[in-house]
Amino acid sequence: MNFASTALLALAMSTDAFAAAVGKGTALQKPRWTEALRTGAIFGVIEAITPLVGWALGLAAADYVKAWDHWIAFVLLAVLGGRMVWAAVRKPEEAETEKPRRHGFWLLAVTGFATSIDAMAVGVGLAFLDVDILPVAAAIGFATFAMVAVGVMVGRVLGSVVGRWAEAIGGILLVGIGSVILYEHLSALA
Repeated sequence: MNFASTALLALAMSTDAFAAAVGKGTALQKPRWTEALRTGAIFGVIEAITPLVGWALGLAAADYVKAWDHWIAFVLLAVLGGRMVWAAVRKPEEAETEKPRRHGFWLLAVTGFATSIDAMAVGVGLAFLDVDILPVAAAIGFATFAMVAVGVMVGRVLGSVVGRWAEAIGGILLVGIGSVILYEHLSALA
């Protein structure tokens, strides 16, 4: 793959992580750049690893991965998004009085994994094209790191504008991303 193809692929793979990061940023109380960089690093590392895993699986069992990747992404994103919507719409006395300052590692890791399923599928496809996977995976990881860090800060701005409903909007975004992934894969099969 040439530089332009790699850069475009990396950007495309990071767009759903960007949208998820906006949701994560809205759910926090005025996140700082340190939290944005931490979130970007978690997402970026996961997004760099998944094409490597996909590439290895592509060499071994491509049909199985392609058959289930969209369902895995949809379920993970729907559950995480539904949880965010539920937290936003429950009664104020049940809700926490203050948003957290940072998300837990495992919540970010699961969200990062859910948004990186498509990168795993890309890795599967690249296994058949005899592509050097390491530079491609590094580019995807770096693009995701940058996009997610910016996304968290965009979420900060949106969170202050739309108040407590920002988390619901973020959850709806996650469910929407999962639904689009599922729709694209199922319509491609038809």
